[in-house]
Amino acid sequence: MGSKTSTWILIIISLMKIVCGQDKFIKFILIKDLGQEEYTQYIEDSLKSNNVDNKYDLIVLTLDENAAFEQLCSGFSQGGTIILDISITGYEVIKDIADEMNVPYVKLDLSISPILRLLDKYLDARNSTDVALVFEDPKDVDQALYYWIDTTRLRMVITEQLDPISAKRLRDMRPSPNNLALLASSENMMTLYNQLEKENLLKLAERWNLVITDFQRDRLVNKFIPFINLISLDKSMCCGLIKTHNCACKSFNDAVKNLVTVTIQLLSTVLNRMSKTDLEISISCNETLYDRDVRGRIERSLNQLIMDEEFINYDQSVIGMRTKGFIEIVDSNSIPVVVAKYLEGDSLEILIEDKIKQVKPFYRIGTTYAMPWSFPEIDPETGLERWTGYCLDFAKKLSEVMNFDYEIVIPKKGTFGEKDEFGNWNGVIGDIVRGETDMAIAALTMTADREEVVDFIAPYFEQVGITIVMRKPVRKTSLFKFMTVLKLEVWLSIVGALVVTGFMVWFLDKYSPYSSRNNKAAYPYPCRQFNLKESFWFALTSFTPQGGGEAPKALSGRTLVASYWLFVVLMLATFTANLAAFLTVERMQTPVQSLEQLARQSRINYTVVESSETHKYFINMKFAEDTLYRLWKELTLNASTDDTRYRVWDYPIREMYGQILISINDSMPLPTAKAGFDKVDELLEADFAFIHDSSEIKYEISRNCNFTEVGEVFAEKPYAIAIQQGGHLQDAISIVMLDLQRERFFESLQAKYWNHSVKGECDNADDNEGITLQSLGGVFIATLFGLALAMITLAGEVFYYRHKKSQDEVKKLTKVEKKQDPEKPESNKFIKTMPDGGTITIGESFKPTTMEKMRVSHIALYPRTRGRLPNVDA
Repeated sequence: MGSKTSTWILIIISLMKIVCGQDKFIKFILIKDLGQEEYTQYIEDSLKSNNVDNKYDLIVLTLDENAAFEQLCSGFSQGGTIILDISITGYEVIKDIADEMNVPYVKLDLSISPILRLLDKYLDARNSTDVALVFEDPKDVDQALYYWIDTTRLRMVITEQLDPISAKRLRDMRPSPNNLALLASSENMMTLYNQLEKENLLKLAERWNLVITDFQRDRLVNKFIPFINLISLDKSMCCGLIKTHNCACKSFNDAVKNLVTVTIQLLSTVLNRMSKTDLEISISCNETLYDRDVRGRIERSLNQLIMDEEFINYDQSVIGMRTKGFIEIVDSNSIPVVVAKYLEGDSLEILIEDKIKQVKPFYRIGTTYAMPWSFPEIDPETGLERWTGYCLDFAKKLSEVMNFDYEIVIPKKGTFGEKDEFGNWNGVIGDIVRGETDMAIAALTMTADREEVVDFIAPYFEQVGITIVMRKPVRKTSLFKFMTVLKLEVWLSIVGALVVTGFMVWFLDKYSPYSSRNNKAAYPYPCRQFNLKESFWFALTSFTPQGGGEAPKALSGRTLVASYWLFVVLMLATFTANLAAFLTVERMQTPVQSLEQLARQSRINYTVVESSETHKYFINMKFAEDTLYRLWKELTLNASTDDTRYRVWDYPIREMYGQILISINDSMPLPTAKAGFDKVDELLEADFAFIHDSSEIKYEISRNCNFTEVGEVFAEKPYAIAIQQGGHLQDAISIVMLDLQRERFFESLQAKYWNHSVKGECDNADDNEGITLQSLGGVFIATLFGLALAMITLAGEVFYYRHKKSQDEVKKLTKVEKKQDPEKPESNKFIKTMPDGGTITIGESFKPTTMEKMRVSHIALYPRTRGRLPNVDA
């Protein structure tokens, strides 16, 4: 019933139009590109659904930019009256022709521009300058290219699908893009995401944007790494085209179909409102018969109708979809969080302010090994290798001030940069030349040939050159070093002199008639008895400042003692002077003090690192010497030249560097600087020198107490940052470096790597060093030995004294017989038996006793006197 009613309504409408004389037959000239057959079918289907009275026809032309004008003329000759352009590549060409001919023109944008606009809006919010895009479908590449050609933004496109080859190209892209985007459907997104992980492309996850090109975001499995960005279209954008809240939109093509349907309906409405005469005027390529503002009326009518459409844009004859979408960021718990929404025509609505961070510029910084400028070490927290050093600290500070992220790049071939015979560079210079890196921060010297291929910024370190390092000789210390001041035969001679002097003092005192022993009348007071013990003690103590004590009285003895004292004074003075000189010589100094002295001697070997800047320096200096000698010889041997003007010296060329280079080659250049420092440290006799970069030598000296620097720094040269020629970074880095110099940043770095050393832990070997305990420790040991010997002697004396006393008491008791009085047994009486048989009783009172023989003549008592007692003969 319903279908019959609809049919009758259409018949009635057609009859009314015929009666009114408003039947119009309009031919669309459809301009398309190759590969847009699917879109053409959408348009044909839409025209059929709106072409109930067969008044619309379609002329399809595949665009050829070189013959675009002829193609349009062909379409006009077939009766075409309005251009419908869905091409991408020839948009500007067709529009210009339509503007020139003033024919009705409508551009229908069926590209992925809504997706790109959403991505572009988010990148602008993050202050991004560029992005590299990876597409699931290579057909979308042209659409992206022509979308950004029409804008002023800098973008880059990867044309291949994500495979190992394109992944490598993405890694090798220079300069490195600030952002990367993967455009894929929800069905293939996880597969491509896993490919990104496999190719190790997600190191900077916050720079990656996963753009979902359909309306099925909910199909994705949320297993993304933290801080990656997810960009999705809102499904209501597709359904809103056909004014439906719930529709079957799944892919982006569903939205394209809806846009085509609505556009054809709008065009049909506008064209139906126009009169038949306005649209059936023929068009010729020679002249345009549209003398009325037909095109303007069509555009104004379209604009009025589209104003009521929520998800359709119309601007400058271009009809397209209005973008609506949202942005998610995966948080630290791997959970996507919606942080922003966008509806075209409005600004990006940021829901979580602190989640959207500005994208910093990303630079690749080249460096290479040089202590302490840049060197690898093991991170104690992660156990992984990381690069550190002066240059790395400088790069970190530079990134903080200039607000950029960076990656350290080590050259795959070479170190600082050498040019081969074909003019190709390796090392960090080669990486800059090829665009592998954006700048080089290393111990890089400024040379003329390098300045031909790169630009150098003002030096950041100017006092770098070449110097010499040697080992401090190992001191031969001994606790009894003071004994080595005199030879063994001298010590034996001193001991012999002491013994002979002691014996002679005893001998002279005993036999001299004028000694105190033999001339008591001349010396009525107590005098020192020079027996053998006292004589030797006198000879020994005469060696001390205390002196020997009382001297002999006889002239002969005093003559001996005077000569002996003179011997002692001279011997002590000699010993003291030699000990001081001996200990002074012990404070070792390096055997050479300059490069010239090193070149003149032959005992100490020296070398450099093979093919290093130091090695090249001596090679170049040798070449300069040879060149100067050759020129001098040509001048002096030329008969037409007054050689007296050039003969300032008989031979002006010293050949010092030639001799140095010969010695270096004889000692064999070493492969690395570490090998040189190790060799210096191993040779304890300080008979090897290593010539190398002064900054690295100073660094090693600050960390090894055995090293010392010899001579002054020579061949000084500056270190500077290198960038690509004409690079935009030069001015910015120069300004930052001036600010850092004012802040004394470079001085703090110098203090960190050279002033903070182990010097405080090293043994003091300066000239003002005092005499060490190791040198005179034997003196203390001898004193302690004497103390121990004195204690042992004391113990012997005490033991001997007690033993002798006990023996005397025993002898006394055995000779005395105890007799007890019978009448007075309680009295204490002792009876001594005399040799002749008599007895003497000793008791409380004197009693005469009977003795067979008494031979006592007299008893005499003498008073006590303080003087000397006269001789009394009994």
